[in-house]
Amino acid sequence: MTDTNARTTPFEPLIWETIEKSPSERARSAMTDYDFTCSGFDWEAARSALSGLPGGAVNIAHEAVDRHLDTSTAHTTALRWLSATGDGIELTYADLAALSNRFAGVLRSLGVRRGERICLLLGRTPQLYVAALGAWKAGCVVSPLFSAFGPEPVRQRLEISGATTLVTTTEFYRRKVAPHRDAVPELRNVLVTDDLGPERGGGLIDLSQAMASMSETFPVEHTDADEPALLHFTSGTTGRPKGAVHVHGAVLAHRVSARYALDLRAGDRFWCTADPGWVTGMSYGVIAPLCLGATVISDEAEFSAQRWYDILTAERVSVWYTSPTALRMLMRGDDRLPPHTDLSNLRFVAGVGEPLNPEIVVWGERVLGRPVHDNWWQTETGAIMIANFAAEQVRPGSMGRPLPGIEATVLRRGANGKVAVDGDGAVRPADTDEVGELAIRAGWPSMFRDYWNDHERYERAFAHGWYLSGDLARRDADGYYWFVGRADDVIESAGHLIGPFEVESALMAHPAVAEAGAIGTPDPVAGEVVKAFVTLLPGYRPTEELRTELLAFGRRSLGSVAPRQITFADSLPHTRSGKVMRRLLKARELGLPEGDVSALEGGAS
Repeated sequence: MTDTNARTTPFEPLIWETIEKSPSERARSAMTDYDFTCSGFDWEAARSALSGLPGGAVNIAHEAVDRHLDTSTAHTTALRWLSATGDGIELTYADLAALSNRFAGVLRSLGVRRGERICLLLGRTPQLYVAALGAWKAGCVVSPLFSAFGPEPVRQRLEISGATTLVTTTEFYRRKVAPHRDAVPELRNVLVTDDLGPERGGGLIDLSQAMASMSETFPVEHTDADEPALLHFTSGTTGRPKGAVHVHGAVLAHRVSARYALDLRAGDRFWCTADPGWVTGMSYGVIAPLCLGATVISDEAEFSAQRWYDILTAERVSVWYTSPTALRMLMRGDDRLPPHTDLSNLRFVAGVGEPLNPEIVVWGERVLGRPVHDNWWQTETGAIMIANFAAEQVRPGSMGRPLPGIEATVLRRGANGKVAVDGDGAVRPADTDEVGELAIRAGWPSMFRDYWNDHERYERAFAHGWYLSGDLARRDADGYYWFVGRADDVIESAGHLIGPFEVESALMAHPAVAEAGAIGTPDPVAGEVVKAFVTLLPGYRPTEELRTELLAFGRRSLGSVAPRQITFADSLPHTRSGKVMRRLLKARELGLPEGDVSALEGGAS
């Protein structure tokens, strides 16, 4: 029988030393004493930080922009947008308030009612911020769609959401929506953000013209804290995406988590590189920084190492939230920053979208002058749940500790792979360093409230008052959490649970390895053995000698759970948010169905 309580090899503390923060860094941070802050934190008391509306109403757009209009923040820059061609646009908080009021007025003029779904199929453009804020002011539910999706993923999400209004460009409409327009009869309005061109008169609405005739004032809907505000789609192993519903009251968790986990504050120049089509780009690219009075830096262009260093320098970025994949791409250069790079304003760096390999943390300290902080959350949690904090030591490879107001645990799993339950029906917490399922006590403000039109699936995500994340983790004696892998990614070999992330991190510590992906392949004796797919850094060739060296390197770090096979690859399949798609690696290796690949990078254009 498989030992479901087996430990993965906890090699990180043996290789990566903790990074201590100086007294001055601790003193400047939002949270200087973790235990004291957690013991005194209360969500009800934290609500006093919200401006609110009469009758106890809460509206995300009011908290993000309108609350600042009677303060000096009204005339500070809210959005600093950089186009791919090099020019830029600056909008103050007062500008965003007026433009979002105009957009809300357009919705009302079209007969769009409170509660209707508004889909945004846009890249990083100023219109996206205006449309999201305006839709919330009108009491509508915003559903951001990733602009690189192809026609079928877009059709699915429009159909599942029952969206009545779409905001997009003429090109995206022509390529991604028009082929399936008849399949989404509830879609009444298509607002385009650019020149209609040959589509003029084809049932599309010029958004600029429509907004020009609207008032700069609008009575913001007094939405209830538990009223739906966001519908975020997340892909699964099947072909049908899940729509996680979030409410206006989630804004409290956005604000609190950005303050504690990202050390974000008023006046910061904040750059979140995540696409707004995903939950990170909306929660922390739009909502949280505006609620706190920061300046949002938004870049239309795709990744370029030189461009990114130029932006960090020219825009004087103080807090940077980006993906480990992007950081690994920056690491492919040497440790010398490009000429004229100035990171003196950079105070805090964090990774998002996938686990943060330990060597990235150490590289950040060495090259950027700041360690990269990991944190953990999901589309369903709506906000950061676990983090390495600005004032605390960083343990490279660890996700950190739970935020104030968040109760996390690791639940023991039974022989069937499900969360174990005692005879009295209670769940069983795992022991220190025992691998189990990461769970969060239900009830935090940004917890998703349903899967759209799939409540049965939603109910299965909870057990005995805990949200079951589907992620496997372990918790050390000091309360730090360590990611092992998705429950369906974890490799069971000869009675051991092997976390693919730990295998990948071990291989990436080798100087030749740029990236790694680990899966389990069938073995008649062990059940499964570990196979790793490896991409190499420039200057290294995929030779048999290097393969042998990597196998030995893995054995030295991981012992008996090291990879038995290594395949060199030119690239690995990624999701659009940067995660290596191990499920797809395994399906291709074993000839299995690939499932939903709508989130695959480069696979849905």
